[in-house]
Amino acid sequence: MSGPSNFDIKRNRMVEDQLIPRGVTDPRVLEVMRSVPRHLFVDDALQAKAYGDYPLPIGGGQTISQPYIVGLMTQALELKGDERVLEIGTGSGYQAVVLSHLCKKVYTIERVTSLLGRARRIFDQLHCHNIISRLDDGTVGWPDKAPFDAIMVTAGGPEIPGPLLDQLADPGRMVMPVGDQFVQDLKVLTKQQGEITSRTLERVRFVNLIGVHGWEN
Repeated sequence: MSGPSNFDIKRNRMVEDQLIPRGVTDPRVLEVMRSVPRHLFVDDALQAKAYGDYPLPIGGGQTISQPYIVGLMTQALELKGDERVLEIGTGSGYQAVVLSHLCKKVYTIERVTSLLGRARRIFDQLHCHNIISRLDDGTVGWPDKAPFDAIMVTAGGPEIPGPLLDQLADPGRMVMPVGDQFVQDLKVLTKQQGEITSRTLERVRFVNLIGVHGWEN
């Protein structure tokens, strides 16, 4: 059986082999991803694969993202430590925990009850007390806690939901996969003095952001 020391080795190898060679080089992001026990966020039967270079199923038709994508999206927010971050799509909770080590507070929204319940138990287990979560439709954001210095959307849609742009602080930064149901461009949007600029990191494939018009199954 794989013991904790084996997981530590795998986690370090994940960073060295998957993240750094592809351009994830922010020292704070790398440090966190070396330390957060990713294997806790998947079923016991999948723990041996937790540090592999691919997404894994977590139930509810959702996945835990490939480690590189988690690192890439996290780095794109350019967090310094004092931000309030909104995450749309808690999923396994792994991304929220990574963010929680890099900012002041994480607000995370999930629509699948079973996933959110499990994620909350892991948040407690890891003593991540700066994560606030709720069960809701993420496309409407979290208006009463806005504005947010950064927003991360961990599901794809054909466009950026308007409420999320409205809830982004100025200055602020958002990352979201935008495209069709089969392939999306991972977009980084920056709000500065009322202007929105956008750049594409790379092509990705995420699960669907439910609630976005045009993407209903």
